[in-house]
Amino acid sequence: MAARRDGPLMRGVTSTPFRRYRLVVAIAVGILVGCVCAYLYPDGLFRSSSSSLRDTIASVNSHQDASVQCESSERVNMLKSELASLSEKTAELKKQVRDLNMKLQLTERKRDQAQEQFLALGPQRKAGPFGTVKGLRTNPTVLPDESVNPRLAKILEDVAVQKELIVALANSNVKDMLEVWFENIKRVGIRNYLVVALDDNIEDFCKSKDVPVYRRNPDQDVDSIGKLGGNHAVSGLKFRILREFLQLGYGVLLSDVDIVYLQNPFDHLFRDSDVESMSDGHNNMTAYGFNDVFDEPSMGWARYAHTMRIWVYNSGFFYIRPTIPSIELLDRVATRLSTQKNVWDQAVFNEELFFPSHPGYDGLYASRRTMDIYLFMNSKVLFKTVRKDANLSKLKPVIVHVNYHPDKFPRMKAVVEFYVNGKQNALDPFPDGSEW
Repeated sequence: MAARRDGPLMRGVTSTPFRRYRLVVAIAVGILVGCVCAYLYPDGLFRSSSSSLRDTIASVNSHQDASVQCESSERVNMLKSELASLSEKTAELKKQVRDLNMKLQLTERKRDQAQEQFLALGPQRKAGPFGTVKGLRTNPTVLPDESVNPRLAKILEDVAVQKELIVALANSNVKDMLEVWFENIKRVGIRNYLVVALDDNIEDFCKSKDVPVYRRNPDQDVDSIGKLGGNHAVSGLKFRILREFLQLGYGVLLSDVDIVYLQNPFDHLFRDSDVESMSDGHNNMTAYGFNDVFDEPSMGWARYAHTMRIWVYNSGFFYIRPTIPSIELLDRVATRLSTQKNVWDQAVFNEELFFPSHPGYDGLYASRRTMDIYLFMNSKVLFKTVRKDANLSKLKPVIVHVNYHPDKFPRMKAVVEFYVNGKQNALDPFPDGSEW
């Protein structure tokens, strides 16, 4: 059978519908692909690519900025660290300069004192021209004798600076004030201080706080007062205890514990007298002395009698040099306190310092100096005068002694708030004086 062959006309008829079908399919596929792309890439293919590129560039820039910021932060921290280091070095250099100046001043004073002692104690000499003659102001120090207390000598060798130190006596009755006392000493940076513990509790307490402490060998007379005595009884013990310090050749700044330290007192001492003491006076007249005229009208023409008056030295804060007159002073006061009844150690201390020789009594020939009342400030000066004066309240004292007020502990804390922490109204709640 012969195969069927379509002619040209027949081939055109059968292929045309097929091409139309493919065209329709292609259009449908195109529309479908377009819809899919429109759904998946609403911003368009090229726009998305451009946005992605921008995001990539922004990300790179962000990383670069972060890197720069990180480097800048590290640089700032490094500069801050260097600045802090320089500040510390500057502070240390300033401290060294202050120490060197103090040593230089001390050396110059000792040189001048040695010259005066040589001239006064040396061969007899003629008096110089008018206005040039000066008597001996500074007595020579004693030769140290370590045999009196070898254990204390070893402690003082470690604690003292330039053969000087602060000494305080304390028992458990004053524990709270003692802590304020030594915390402020530490804050100021004073290293040469020592607590004479009068009972086991205070000794253990000081050791736990890393405070230099000394406990005397057992002594029944001293121990009984030290453990149970009040402020005045304990205060009287210091004149017996201090003797050994002076015999060992040390200058002692005797301190009660109701004192707040704001500066280093050794930077403000003159060291030209046997005793250098703070005053109970509340102004220049009462602290440094004045001519008080006594009026007795019955005497007629001679009704006015001139008297010399001065407020007493405070036996709770004084610097005493290791001299013969100083040791004699301690012996005199300790003897009277142990043999006379109902006597106050501060009254006896001042009587021995100031009373002149007279029939039946040989006076003590000890030199003395009154400390600046606005540097070594008692609490009457602070609460009655200084806190009410805009100019005086700006001054920073060396110490404040809360000696005029029985509410010592809260006032000590208020003094710290006012002078150390800058709380301007810290002293306001307290009255000038106190209730009985």
